[in-house]
Amino acid sequence: MNAGQILAEARKALFVMVGFVALVWAVQLANWSGDYALSRHHGILPGDIGTLPDVFAASLLHWNWAHIESNSGPLFVFGFLAAYRGVARFLGLSVLVMVTSGLAEWVFGDGGTRTVGASGLVYGFFAYVVVRGLFDRHLIDTLIGVVMAASYAYILTTAVPGTPGISWLCHLGGLVGGVAGAWLFRDRNGARGRGRDGDGDRDRDGNGKPAPRPGLPARTADHPRAALHKELDDLGLL
Repeated sequence: MNAGQILAEARKALFVMVGFVALVWAVQLANWSGDYALSRHHGILPGDIGTLPDVFAASLLHWNWAHIESNSGPLFVFGFLAAYRGVARFLGLSVLVMVTSGLAEWVFGDGGTRTVGASGLVYGFFAYVVVRGLFDRHLIDTLIGVVMAASYAYILTTAVPGTPGISWLCHLGGLVGGVAGAWLFRDRNGARGRGRDGDGDRDRDGNGKPAPRPGLPARTADHPRAALHKELDDLGLL
């Protein structure tokens, strides 16, 4: 992607996440006005085959206002970072994470408790953002992943098996879905297009070698900063 394409996708990602969070809050308002009947009827009930389709609906439902407030901020931040490289991939990722987080609770959870909440998505988006750069070989995304991992590593404590009072299974299932999504939706074409020298679709000279751009130092395949230069150049920072 060049800088223009990235900015266009980032704008779409912003609109998508604003709309998605607004949808979650609209559902919460309807849920609250009905005394949380939606959560009681469409929450995930482990082992109950009739609630299996609710792995999708449960991600939009919450039990109270504090519940949705705690999820909304991370949902927006991680969701935007997951979507800014491509909204289509993000939608596929969202479905995958809903399935993995919901199934983790449905298969292994306590059969007497219904589970709802967007936290499975939060953990899935978080995991995706942290590892995506490694699979895509995008240094900028790798740096973003490192910053997010260092800043929000504490949330992993609520995905530890046996953590009381929360649906740690949904959290753990979301993490698994996020990592799986980073691999399944990795940028195969981008990795091939950059090649070993990190130059992608750069113009080439008469010998078939990448031609240096004005104002940028010539780079060779073994230059340690070649890929980083390419990423910064794509973003219009060089």
